[in-house]
Amino acid sequence: MTQSVLISQLHAMLGIVLLLSLPPLLGALAVGLVIGILQAVTQIQDQSLPVAFKLLVVIVIMVLFGPLLVAPLVSRSSQLFDSFPTMTQ
Repeated sequence: MTQSVLISQLHAMLGIVLLLSLPPLLGALAVGLVIGILQAVTQIQDQSLPVAFKLLVVIVIMVLFGPLLVAPLVSRSSQLFDSFPTMTQ
């Protein structure tokens, strides 16, 4: 396995990891922003409130979009395992 093949495989897998982490992160960002604005308006200073809502939103996103998010990972993994014999030469 040459260094360029290894770097290209790592680059592809890191791209998939970024793609998979984007929906939960965007959901947590949106909820954190909304809860932060609501806390500023109502002057509620509870620190556990945003964390609980963020956790709930991330869990819901992972349950709803889990199969859609895992499909590229499974596809790329099967391609990687199929190409192992050709990479070692």
